[in-house]
Amino acid sequence: MYSEKAKGKINRRNFLHSTAAAGAGLAFSHGAFGRLNSRKEPDDINVALLGAGEQGKVLMETCRKIPGIRFRAVCDIWPYNRKWVSGRLRAYRHEHNAYVDYEEMLDREKDLDAVIIATPDFWHADHAVACLEAGLHVYCEKEMSNTLDGARKMVQAAKETGRLLQIGHQRRSNPRYIFCHEKLLKDAKLLGQITAVNGQWNRAVAPPRIVPKRTEIDAKTLARYGYKSMQQLRNWRWYKGLGGGPIVDLGSHQIDIYTWFLGAHPKSVVASGRTNYYDKSTHEWYDTVMAIYEYETAQGPVTAFYQTISTNSSNGYFENFMGTEGSLVITEYPPSRCGIYREKWVLETKWDRWVKKGYLKKVEGLDQPESEETVGEVRPPSPKPPKYDMLVEMDKPFHQPHLENFFDAIRGRAKLNCPAEIGYETAVAVLKVNEAVEAARKLEFQTDEFKV
Repeated sequence: MYSEKAKGKINRRNFLHSTAAAGAGLAFSHGAFGRLNSRKEPDDINVALLGAGEQGKVLMETCRKIPGIRFRAVCDIWPYNRKWVSGRLRAYRHEHNAYVDYEEMLDREKDLDAVIIATPDFWHADHAVACLEAGLHVYCEKEMSNTLDGARKMVQAAKETGRLLQIGHQRRSNPRYIFCHEKLLKDAKLLGQITAVNGQWNRAVAPPRIVPKRTEIDAKTLARYGYKSMQQLRNWRWYKGLGGGPIVDLGSHQIDIYTWFLGAHPKSVVASGRTNYYDKSTHEWYDTVMAIYEYETAQGPVTAFYQTISTNSSNGYFENFMGTEGSLVITEYPPSRCGIYREKWVLETKWDRWVKKGYLKKVEGLDQPESEETVGEVRPPSPKPPKYDMLVEMDKPFHQPHLENFFDAIRGRAKLNCPAEIGYETAVAVLKVNEAVEAARKLEFQTDEFKV
């Protein structure tokens, strides 16, 4: 996979149609997935998978659910990954070729329309630029690069070639997130003035990924492709120069939502990153990071906190937008955690309008009566704010709507929900956290930093 030269379901039909027009995630192909013959129907898209590791496997299996997508090639330097994915594709009756080197794949495969890139972050720029220059559309996993220079080259290549480059911030195509942004925040403005944001992604301690016996790559080959050992190949996210650390692996998804929902880029960030558990000899990146962003939005100032830790899974992952009139809690999973909460002082009749329009459904039985009574010197617990459910469901794999949006953009039926320019803006905001950790002080963003 590396160069030898370089190193939902939505139960509101009207909303479904409106978001589909914006590229929210409907496939319109008439082709059949897994076709036995090699004849290409007008809507079929021939795809190569570049990077057949854990994320590549997820994207391949997700594409299997999308009509009209035909894998013609798979590329990975590790035979173990390459053979596993190739075997699955054969089982799905996808006629394809397997490669070690991506340049050979691009040179020999003349019938490709697009490439899905799921290689380690430090290869994204080289891979994406080469594929774009070969005339192919590219879906590239986030982070688009572990360096801003690499991300900038990707944006420039997309502009120069006129090819599509979708960055894998899949929440941008999630119907639930689109509904919250378009209807609850922009249309209904149910939160009032947003003043604070809180988010996190916590994961439990995990052992390093293993290397099955007799699957090792020789040291010379590993070095040619940028790795010192199989340990690095399997656990590249923990090594500086290969990945961007947990703020990139996890936080990037959610910090992207901060910018999207607030409609503004951050003005500053201060952050603390430490290694509190793992062995620094094998985990070069910190395992715990907490960051505070400051925004200046059209409504006013917003302070946003974010944390990601790799030693404990408490409270999982979510984003919480807090305004003067309500709060929004949203996450990919579980859906039961999502909800919008009305501040007690806001009249219920103000929200009833949106209930009648079908935006919300009040969750009954959560209210507690207000009480001024005290027991001794202790006041009773404050009543819980009324909770409302949003009437949008997402019953597809997390990445499916985003991939569908990409393929429909290739067909000319949608615009990309996360084109290269947006992916670059997120990379600027996220990678600055690592700089702030090193500087041990608040860092300011300049407006022109977000432009290529």
